Amino acid sequence: MTLGLVVNPFAGVGGPAGLAGSDGLDVQREALRRGSRARAGERATEALRVLAAAYPAAEVLTAAGPMGEDAVAAAGLTPRVVYAPATPSSPDDTARAAAELRAAGASLVLFAGGDGTARDIARGVAAGTPVLGIPAGVKMYSACFAVGAAAAGALVADWEAGRNVSTGEAEVLDLDEALLRAGRPEPRLFALVPVPAAAGRTQARKAATPASERDAVQRAAAGAASRMLPGVRYLLGPGGTTREVGRRLCLDTSPLGVDVIQDGRLLERDVTEQEALAAVAGHPAQAVVTIIGGQGFLLGRGNQQLSARVLTQLGQHPLLVVATEQKLIDLAGRPLLVDTGDPALDARLAGHIPVVTGPATASIYPVSAVATAAAPTEGASECV
Repeated sequence: MTLGLVVNPFAGVGGPAGLAGSDGLDVQREALRRGSRARAGERATEALRVLAAAYPAAEVLTAAGPMGEDAVAAAGLTPRVVYAPATPSSPDDTARAAAELRAAGASLVLFAGGDGTARDIARGVAAGTPVLGIPAGVKMYSACFAVGAAAAGALVADWEAGRNVSTGEAEVLDLDEALLRAGRPEPRLFALVPVPAAAGRTQARKAATPASERDAVQRAAAGAASRMLPGVRYLLGPGGTTREVGRRLCLDTSPLGVDVIQDGRLLERDVTEQEALAAVAGHPAQAVVTIIGGQGFLLGRGNQQLSARVLTQLGQHPLLVVATEQKLIDLAGRPLLVDTGDPALDARLAGHIPVVTGPATASIYPVSAVATAAAPTEGASECV
């Protein structure tokens, strides 16, 4: 195998800033102004370190600087630069880099970013070229991503060794961020790409809540609202079910942001990560989150304002989880997932957690850290 890597240096920068995406220079500049920073390079390095443990002498085809070269070097592997982007890099640079990687002989293109990056990779690579996403964006509706950074590295190592990995067709979805910020997420299919896949290591596409579930959503939201205690500050995360919680409290909450609520009052609307951290400092607090349908994620997908820094301030029981029973049934026994970027915190959150499903009902359901999918199978060869 000849591995190629592309990193979108701006992927995910808008999430902690509460911007519901990172597309466009204006959004990226505003995110940086609000104190956010992109972590796609760090996520790529995390993936490659797992790969390096199995293949320490690997050479990786990549783009110059923050578009891949830096991450490869930080992981202790050897970068071979085949594309030099403009400064700052653009979506077209992502597509061109992917095309150059394939022309240089890459048999698998690994990329760090979100749905927009996946879309650019798909238009750059030749048809039939396998790709795999390291989740580092705000929106990750697509099915071409590993469940976490370390899982991506392990999947690549096992794919090279030919163990327990198949290659299947996966959807690349994306949506208009302007509509998303207006509370109208409307994902569209842009491509089908071959992706190395293994149970527990690759994520499913996001599934929307059907209209027939409306009553169930209202019951679940009523149950969550009734469990909110006096004197506790609640960080109400994004999602249709959590927004219904706000409606039950007669509050005008943000469609896809994080809001601060206490004693039935909306204290702050659509906060950034830093504002959320300040809001809970010195107060008993809890985050109210729901499940991403089809994928099972609780944290790390679309709610990056609830960062590891924020969650560690929320005490022993940081999460109030609310979802319909059907969302749990649709997971077919697969655990809920947490991917905060802090392996120690993810391990602490793993176990079993009550999921509020109605005014007087809850289900105890398992939660897994994505890092548990990260160990490559024993016996990998020494070259790649």
